[in-house]
Amino acid sequence: MIKVAISGAAGRMGSGIIKKIQEQEDIEVVAAIEMPNSPLEGQDIGEKIGIGPIGIKIMPSNKMEEALKESNADVLVDFTIAPAAVGAIETASKLGVNLVVGTTGFTEEQVKQNTENIEKNNVKAVISSNMAIGVNVFFKILKDVSKILDDFDIEIIEAHHNKKKDAPSGTAMTAFEVICEELGRNPEEVGVYGREGLVGERTKNEIGLHAIRGGDIVGDHSVMFIGDGERLEINHRAHTREVFIAGVMRALRFIPNAEPGKINDMNDVLGLR
Repeated sequence: MIKVAISGAAGRMGSGIIKKIQEQEDIEVVAAIEMPNSPLEGQDIGEKIGIGPIGIKIMPSNKMEEALKESNADVLVDFTIAPAAVGAIETASKLGVNLVVGTTGFTEEQVKQNTENIEKNNVKAVISSNMAIGVNVFFKILKDVSKILDDFDIEIIEAHHNKKKDAPSGTAMTAFEVICEELGRNPEEVGVYGREGLVGERTKNEIGLHAIRGGDIVGDHSVMFIGDGERLEINHRAHTREVFIAGVMRALRFIPNAEPGKINDMNDVLGLR
């Protein structure tokens, strides 16, 4: 049995993950963690998310160490915000608790800190900007197509719900990084984030990134390869958060056999290397 603690337990993803775990025979929720000073503290997470009591009381993140120790969790799943996730990764790593992280918006310094904590404490980890199985196939297609259409103009467009805090999305940034790596371009030099005013002619190597926010869009990502007289568009559209949750289930089952001290992503989980 894989014992799972959820950070961000009452959020959109956290609650969906808990509901899905309750349907599994080999995975169980043992701890539910929310923000410090949360009014939800002490409430049964099952009642909060509408599935009835499951005997797991919500604990605040400033008591995360206590929650992980008392629950004897094998894995911490984190879908929160970057600053909170960094602290969660540090705490879990020190306790030898493995990690599945879908939080986005990490800075370079935060990525470095996460890596150091995971390597130093020799825990198993899956960290991905997007857990959806189809999105990770999308990344693989981009990798292959970029090599062929290296002289085409490239634009990345993403759209999400009006509650999303970071932009461009972690998925759009991963797509951007995949393309840059394949084409040997420096992301810091070629990325153009939206356009406004008299921007001049498009440079040969630039890659545009554009973010749309509105309504309840779960997540749309498009990459356009634009040549003279033709255009190829590669799209992924998530219609429900279930696609991300399915990836989390795969990641949780991957963790027991993962290599300690290494950060894996969904390519490793899905065997897309």
